[in-house]
Amino acid sequence: MSSPAERYAASRRRQAVASSELARFSQGYSFSLDPFQEKACAAVEKGEGVLVAAPTGAGKTVVGEFAVHLGLVRGFKTFYTTPIKALSNQKYLDLVARHGEEKVGLLTGDSSVNPHADVVVMTTEVLRNMLYSGSRDLNRLGFVVMDEVHYLADRFRGPVWEEVIIHLPAEVQVISLSATVSNAEEFGDWLGQVRGRTAVVVSEDRPVPLTQHMMVGRRLLPLYSHPTDGTEPANPTGTAEPERTEQTEQSVQPPLNPELLKAVKQARRAAASGGASKNSYRSRGGGSGRGPQPWKRSARGGRAPRRGEGGARTARLKPPSRLQVIKALEEATLLPAIVFVFSRAGCEQAIHQVVSAGVDLTTEAEAARIREVIERRTADIPAGDLGVLGFHFWAHALERGVAAHHAGLLPVFKETVEELFSAGLVKVVYATETLALGINMPARTVVLESLRKWNGSAHVTLSPGEYTQLTGRAGRRGIDIEGHAVVLAADDVEPATVSSLASRRTYPLVSAFRPTYNMAVNLLERMPRARVREVLEESFAQFQADRGVVELAAQARRRRRSLEGLEKDMTCRLGDFREYAALRQAIADAEADLSRDKAAARRSETGRAMSTLGRGDVVVFRKGRRRRHGIVLEIGADRTGIPSITVLGEDSRVVTLTPDTAPDGVMRVGALRVAESVDPHRPRDRDRLVQRLVDALRAGDLEDGTRRTRTRSGRAQARRDSAIENLERLRHEMRSHPCHGCPDREGHARIGRKWSRAKAEAERLQRRIETRTGTIARLFDAVCEVLLELGYLRPVDRGHPERELRVTGAGGILARIYAERDLLITECLRTGVFEGLSAGELAGALSACVYEPRLSAQSIGLPVAPGSRLGQCLRTQLGVSHRIHDLESLARIEASSGAEPALAGAVQAWCDGAQLADILDATELTAGDFVRWCKQLLDVVGQIASLSPPPDAAADQARAVTNLSIRAAEASLDLNRGVVSWSAM
Repeated sequence: MSSPAERYAASRRRQAVASSELARFSQGYSFSLDPFQEKACAAVEKGEGVLVAAPTGAGKTVVGEFAVHLGLVRGFKTFYTTPIKALSNQKYLDLVARHGEEKVGLLTGDSSVNPHADVVVMTTEVLRNMLYSGSRDLNRLGFVVMDEVHYLADRFRGPVWEEVIIHLPAEVQVISLSATVSNAEEFGDWLGQVRGRTAVVVSEDRPVPLTQHMMVGRRLLPLYSHPTDGTEPANPTGTAEPERTEQTEQSVQPPLNPELLKAVKQARRAAASGGASKNSYRSRGGGSGRGPQPWKRSARGGRAPRRGEGGARTARLKPPSRLQVIKALEEATLLPAIVFVFSRAGCEQAIHQVVSAGVDLTTEAEAARIREVIERRTADIPAGDLGVLGFHFWAHALERGVAAHHAGLLPVFKETVEELFSAGLVKVVYATETLALGINMPARTVVLESLRKWNGSAHVTLSPGEYTQLTGRAGRRGIDIEGHAVVLAADDVEPATVSSLASRRTYPLVSAFRPTYNMAVNLLERMPRARVREVLEESFAQFQADRGVVELAAQARRRRRSLEGLEKDMTCRLGDFREYAALRQAIADAEADLSRDKAAARRSETGRAMSTLGRGDVVVFRKGRRRRHGIVLEIGADRTGIPSITVLGEDSRVVTLTPDTAPDGVMRVGALRVAESVDPHRPRDRDRLVQRLVDALRAGDLEDGTRRTRTRSGRAQARRDSAIENLERLRHEMRSHPCHGCPDREGHARIGRKWSRAKAEAERLQRRIETRTGTIARLFDAVCEVLLELGYLRPVDRGHPERELRVTGAGGILARIYAERDLLITECLRTGVFEGLSAGELAGALSACVYEPRLSAQSIGLPVAPGSRLGQCLRTQLGVSHRIHDLESLARIEASSGAEPALAGAVQAWCDGAQLADILDATELTAGDFVRWCKQLLDVVGQIASLSPPPDAAADQARAVTNLSIRAAEASLDLNRGVVSWSAM
């Protein structure tokens, strides 16, 4: 029983809580705050910074909204930052509904609404730009909410988050909202070091429990043998917990459902028993019925059946069809659902499949409401553009309750889908993973069609963090008792794999911070070089690197002890076996170098052969195990100058070959005349061309394609002869070594190989230790080397360029260019590359500094005439890119993105008044992609339009900058029309 003093103290605490701003704020919600929300809000009210790490949908934004409330009550300004414009727009509307239009503003790259309000929602880049420009809107700033702060791990945009956190005034309270990460304590320690006292509040308790399922055929089965919400026990206090080990997580992993395991096994047997006829090419979808195609496999010539344990025949276990998935979800009352497909084309294909199959998930009343929303949302779209935008099928699918959601959609289409799904009118959305990044679109169920995705360079398996982020959309708070995650069973998707993703909690937040050119000049304008280095070493990246050195040193000590043990085990009475082991390793390395040299020579020869080909040439190349014939359609080069050819193969496939993808080379064996009007994307043209190739092969009109002998250049042959001579010398030394005659030589050699590997690893660890300390400052010095060479910085003492630096007039312009390719844009401005261009040509030229192709396509249509002003400008831009890359290589820093001219023709045509239909017909872009790139381009064009000449500029330079700003303003007006100008709000 408590004492009177304790009861009195508890009573005073209750009175204090009841009279706090948190109590008044809580009354505005229809639900009670969770313990972690109360703990985080209380810390904010006490004046502390806060890091909140909680699952998607847990309600961590309530903490950010409390900071907004507190700022309004205390007379401070609050900035609410988000990583993407769509989330900024959504948060703006939420706060307007709560506080009114007069108190809330919005600032993104292309929207400005009430920018001087007391509460402003903005993208993080906008706040970074305000900090560097010393904006007056920073006056009275009391709170900054950084939503989705785990974005600082993003390779391209992550550094912006750290820049903001480091450079915000000390008196500003920072409220960081993050997805659940395993190193929240480490991140919180860094925030405390940089920002002052910071409370770390972690919650892994989902407000709506999550049930994991797998779908095998038509059956929907639980993943685990007993109910689980897919999370670990709740942490009611909301305090940070010790980091977990992988072994700990595996030990608490619940047992898999035996019925599921049995169903998967039975499905594999069923696939095997019926798989004999399914192994042919045609049964896998190879036959198209488009006429004679003699190059395709016959039904008997298919792939041999796969063998499982004991030689039993197995077949690929195919996932359920999309129609089966919808039926199963509807029967189990698990709609609405988000189905993640990881491919834009896959999303569109899914919509066409289910609509064609007659899926209709809405009532007549719901369809009528959907039509009302569509008409309201799309009222501003000109009737002439509806057809090219695919409006009619899109609207038809929506009325049936299904939709796609991906970055290639027009913004107004995406917003319509989001509104209808949130209202419960659309029941199934096929989406790419971008839907999981912040947009508030919860569903009852999330379906993953695959556990692999394309990451830009390869197909990779989802990480546990990505799986949690995606499935976090399942379960609507206040609506659903539980959420559901469904993974489709397939050949490469095992229940154990799904369980490992669903139960693991080890996904750390890793900094992607690095100094950029714009960052360097902005900091050097404000502080001495030594102080800049100190500021950069406050980054989370350096904080993690310094902590990592301790673990690396421990690893190095363990490796040295291991080396000592191995040296003892391989002791030889005839001599020093370490010398002999080093000789054997040197021989292995020399042989590997010879092999690499041979492969490089082969690639070089292939490149030379490709550069001599022309349209219509027939070549032989190896694809897989077979040698194939193909017709050359296009000759090009990638952005680094490596040649490539686009070939139509005898199997009717169009492939792009480079020296890397055709390591065995290509050989010209003849030629066919191919008219310029022939388009391989048209099935009829493609089939006719393939038929001509097959007929020529059958008639013997082409050479047999036997390999010719290669000839090496004199220098290459001399280099190879020297390498062979060195290899023979090492072999002679090895045979002459005393240990070569040891009867236990091979036993010692086995240990010696381990010793060589351990020695190399120990040396590698030591190099890592030496390079980890001061990493960010050294990278900053390398960035300064490039800027010094190009004239954006100059040394105060020319005899000591490593000391103090000053920003030049050109550097002042670079400080006001905020873009990923900031240096390329500014260097083109400085060297006059853009002078003499019209507004449309300037927009096209700047697009080469913005556009980043999703695929390695050589062109997306609307080519630019090489002799035109724009064509000459684009060639000059490529030269500027190469110059920057050469300097970056000398400074030993990662090469920045170069000029990418593929979009220039389309942008110029759009600025010159071309119709949207003409642009989309002539390019491989969707309407959404075209709008998205134009919006990003508008941001850069607007920055150019706002430039003013440097104070020390000469008269002709000042005139050039002024004229260019006028052209950029005209280009902005020409760009921002039609589909591009439709508001994203």
